[in-house]
Amino acid sequence: MRNNASKYTPSLEQDFQRNSTLGYEPEGSYGFLRCLEHGAPNDLIRWHHHEEYELHLITSTKGKMFVGDYIGTFKPGNLVLTGPRLPHNWISTEIPKEGVARRDFVLQFLGEPLRKASDLIPELQQAMPLLTRAKNGIEFFGISDFTERQLSLIKNSSGLRRFNAFLELMLTLSEHNDYQLLSNTQIQSFDNDASMRRISEVVDYITENYSSQFSMADIAKRTGMDSSQFSRYFSKASGNTFTGFVNRLRINKACQLLMETDQYISTICYHVGYNNVANFNRRFIEIKNMTPSDFRKQSKNRFKQ
Repeated sequence: MRNNASKYTPSLEQDFQRNSTLGYEPEGSYGFLRCLEHGAPNDLIRWHHHEEYELHLITSTKGKMFVGDYIGTFKPGNLVLTGPRLPHNWISTEIPKEGVARRDFVLQFLGEPLRKASDLIPELQQAMPLLTRAKNGIEFFGISDFTERQLSLIKNSSGLRRFNAFLELMLTLSEHNDYQLLSNTQIQSFDNDASMRRISEVVDYITENYSSQFSMADIAKRTGMDSSQFSRYFSKASGNTFTGFVNRLRINKACQLLMETDQYISTICYHVGYNNVANFNRRFIEIKNMTPSDFRKQSKNRFKQ
């Protein structure tokens, strides 16, 4: 089948699309933080990505959300933090004929200023793990009411008061433990810099060679460990078993191909490193709770408005 990746890729949200008629704060009225409120239907509801982190709160309607390769449902109170260039879209399936005045309450901010500031202000480093996790997309539970109050405070204040409300929100999100990561698999914690470098090298190798056939013993040998040592080390460093990590990586690569190309599912199966379709389908269902063909069908809805 012909590869039609270009028609499936997310659009990049540009500054000229962020005008106040769509719900953005007007140019010149904000600084590091920019708020957005919009209803539905709205031209901003589309499969897209951007350079900013985005904290996204649904205040009305129900439907399906698409974050990277994740497909799930949403309802009022759905709260998600997405990282830079992570594609996303929320498709409402129950909109009254007259529409809704406010469906989304959103906060956008760039990550680089915070990272640079954290080099000079050590207290800000507490927020860095949160920003790392957001590259997957994070859905938070049980914290929507507080977040909406903080977003309102941010929107209706300026200067240090506005930034202070943002810091309080970041602190709360950083310490909140009731959440799930939505897209992809990322290394989450390390004991020290040496461990980080070592596990990063392993992950880089697996990521670059996911379509090849290799065993845990092969990877363990690259690190100078035996299989049992490596298994314990990898699980502690990544929060995943080695086999679980490889399967999730391969299935996520498959999701990308299912979403962005017209390749046959059997072709994708072999491309991502599985040597039979039955095993590929079984692993896909375990991880995504649907078949590859259902995933492809549902993923097409991410373009709807």
